[in-house]
Amino acid sequence: MIRAFIALPLPAEIRSQLAVTQFLLPLPRPVPPANMHVTLAFLGEVPEAVLEEADTAFAALRAAPLTLSVSGLGVFGGEKPRNVHASLAPSPALDHLQGRIVQAARRAGIRVAGRRFVPHVTLGRMSPGQVGAHELAKAFGEIGAVASPPFTVAEFALYRSILRADGPVYDVLAEYPLGG
Repeated sequence: MIRAFIALPLPAEIRSQLAVTQFLLPLPRPVPPANMHVTLAFLGEVPEAVLEEADTAFAALRAAPLTLSVSGLGVFGGEKPRNVHASLAPSPALDHLQGRIVQAARRAGIRVAGRRFVPHVTLGRMSPGQVGAHELAKAFGEIGAVASPPFTVAEFALYRSILRADGPVYDVLAEYPLGG
């Protein structure tokens, strides 16, 4: 079994910009900049044979490169935050690609959760109650608007996630170019 997900890797300059933002936030467990990405589909624990079938389906997908931009900060968890993230500006092309990836994974036999897609880059995680919503709101206000210039993403990738006590380690298993 392989714990896997599909994501968009981010350009180095965007990861660097987000690392500066992380530094300004009260994040107990910041995500290492090398691990920053935009998750398109969490696949969970998948048998290797099923993942190989999904790989074939992902490789057959054709889409144009994406132009994206960061457009603010957000929190998952409401009054008991568990995730601080950079939000992405709305992108119908990204939403369409994400839907096609989920369909391909399901056709390969992977049970992908039916959650609403919220494009974001996780900056840090915390246990509920570790950092209060008020404290985060204050930090967001002090930082001000967080935005990036438009950037192009020309591929998506299949990642393996290995959970460790000091945080997850991600390995790229396959890359799928956009533009075909």
